[in-house]
Amino acid sequence: MSTTAGSARATHVRAIAEHHRALRGPLLPILHNVVSEFGYVSREDVESIADVLNYSIADVHGVVTFYEDFPTEPPAPDPVRICRGEACQAVGSQQLYDDAVAAGLNVHQVFCLGNCALGPSGTIKGTLQGRLDLAKVQKAATA
Repeated sequence: MSTTAGSARATHVRAIAEHHRALRGPLLPILHNVVSEFGYVSREDVESIADVLNYSIADVHGVVTFYEDFPTEPPAPDPVRICRGEACQAVGSQQLYDDAVAAGLNVHQVFCLGNCALGPSGTIKGTLQGRLDLAKVQKAATA
């Protein structure tokens, strides 16, 4: 049985699908919109989208699982992202990234955030940061 939150989500996903249904090739825009709204595509979302578009559940599921852009689980807490572009590497981002990984922190690599003058750069909770060091990364990753 669906929960109220599940029902509200299903209603919203159906509205997204209805909004895009008239487009040529509506599935990808619908899926992108669902991920933008909820962070992932649930099994129930797949069923709702398939119903609105008159596609099989297998067709929608196949597209969702083919592309990395459509996670099927809620996202983990936003990791710290460390720039590993050349300018940031020149001021120690490679060592910072390696140390953070060795410390078991939830960090991901990115290549150039456009903040080269303040490297090593990264994002913490989606906010651009400059002059990162291991202490800042540890504090952010454990907060």
